[in-house]
Amino acid sequence: MNLFETYSARVAAALAALAERGALPAGLDLGRVVVEPTKDPAHGDLATNAAMVLAKEAGTNPRALAALLVEELGKDAQIVRAEIAGPGFINLTLQPSVFTAILKDAVERGLDYGRGARKPQPKVNVEYVSANPTGPMHVGHGRGAVFGDALANILAFAGHDVTREYYINDAGAQVDVLARSAYLRYREALGETITIPEGLYPGDYLVSVGETLAKAHGDALLAKPEAEWLPLVRQAAIDGMMAMIRDDLAALGVVHQVFFSERSLQNDGGVDVVAETIADLRARDLIYQGRLPPPKGQKDEDWEDREQALFRATQFGDDVDRPLLKSDGSYTYFANDIAYHRSKFTRGFPQMIDVWGADHGGYVKRMQAAVKAVTAGQGALDVKLCQLVKLLRNGEPVKMSKRSGDFVTLREVIDEVGRDAVRFMMIFRKNDATLDFDLAKVVEQSKDNPVFYVQYAHARCASIFRQAREAFPDLDLSPQALAGADLARLTDEAEVGIVKLIAAYPRIIEGAAAAHEPHRVAFFVHELASAFHSLWNKGKDSPQLRFVNQTDRESTVARLAFVHAVRSVLASGLAVAGVAAPEEMR
Repeated sequence: MNLFETYSARVAAALAALAERGALPAGLDLGRVVVEPTKDPAHGDLATNAAMVLAKEAGTNPRALAALLVEELGKDAQIVRAEIAGPGFINLTLQPSVFTAILKDAVERGLDYGRGARKPQPKVNVEYVSANPTGPMHVGHGRGAVFGDALANILAFAGHDVTREYYINDAGAQVDVLARSAYLRYREALGETITIPEGLYPGDYLVSVGETLAKAHGDALLAKPEAEWLPLVRQAAIDGMMAMIRDDLAALGVVHQVFFSERSLQNDGGVDVVAETIADLRARDLIYQGRLPPPKGQKDEDWEDREQALFRATQFGDDVDRPLLKSDGSYTYFANDIAYHRSKFTRGFPQMIDVWGADHGGYVKRMQAAVKAVTAGQGALDVKLCQLVKLLRNGEPVKMSKRSGDFVTLREVIDEVGRDAVRFMMIFRKNDATLDFDLAKVVEQSKDNPVFYVQYAHARCASIFRQAREAFPDLDLSPQALAGADLARLTDEAEVGIVKLIAAYPRIIEGAAAAHEPHRVAFFVHELASAFHSLWNKGKDSPQLRFVNQTDRESTVARLAFVHAVRSVLASGLAVAGVAAPEEMR
């Protein structure tokens, strides 16, 4: 049950009733009408802006329209009070039975509470990580990985048909640099003493690739010219790096359904998809020959000072038109990226979400323009930029890794603090804000450590059930039995506040899915955990609020139902974040 959807429908019904009797015009546009929690619980349970956003269209002023709406809503038996606030907002106070019914629904549905109805269309493609296969992933990649994975989880929980995709950048100069670096490690594996020159990858992660090549080819590659060994070594190096990346992602609990090769764009079953895409744009007069001024204030690897084939990106909202072909006839990076996103659309994904690092911010407009063009306006691209992660230990910057050569690897962080700490903290801050990740703080067992605080709340819920089984061995603690408890016994202000938080969970999921913002779920479960810990502590001073009371069986059953709902919502929120919900904390 989604309380806010229910009352949005009731506000719409009240407006329709007013229109039917001629008090309002028919056919008002309700697109901007919202029902949301009040900012202050003292003002009621829900608030709506209906009168504010409809007054002009209705030909009246907001307070006059609010007065009509308050009178109509006052006829609803489940609304205790409807009041006008400020210039025309309406606050609604609901019967306690409304929240009792929601709590019962949460108890009965358990981990499915808040799950959205299945939405098979439009299908959503979430592309995330897509780190160049030139070495191990760093902590910044980890933030994008967690963000994308949690977002995909939330979209799926909200009912969307989601595909998780990784774009392998296995074309271009950087993979040739990788291959030459791996070739040196191959020679090293054969017994040579090698020196890694500037411009190649110095990390020891390529040692195993060199050893694999030595086992597969012996010294045969030494006699071959670069033109012959380079393709072999390049593929071996890419395969080795992708195996390492997949392994690191698995340690983080991230599994992609699709790994899409950039190289395949130029040979997809004999079809050059990039050429096909450019031909399609030409046929629609979206490419012309022209000359561009040099970019201002930022590097653009695709820019050349000459007349060239330009995509009319400005026609679709970009700042300048963009080149698609280099002077040697090869494709620009942008041409490949256009073809790749066109491929997503032709594979059945009109809704695309890309998760990128903050350093790609200047690329967003051109890619969104390209998606509009190649999908004829039928596709949409949302790009989420993940800001930098500052890795600290007790407030001090962490030194670089020997393994990678110049950064701390993601796997080193996972091995030190664990998957749960990495995943929760990566979304416990909005993606567009820099994240300070303190390796010491995220393993503390204190309320200052958000992941511990939320997991501890879930473990406390589990401990209450263990206590209840000891106190009442004959008690049926199944969700079906607990749903039949007398939930009206839950009258304490702290209990009621938590029930209202539980009532907000479906809206949190819906909002996080619509806005593509996983941090909303992390913030919510932390708020719920905090409220539950406070209630636990309140029970120490007020015995009548203790969850298990051997002298009051009925109140115990009601509170166990309440605790079951809290535990289910905490577990659900942690699950979409990809974090475990432990029964005990050790």
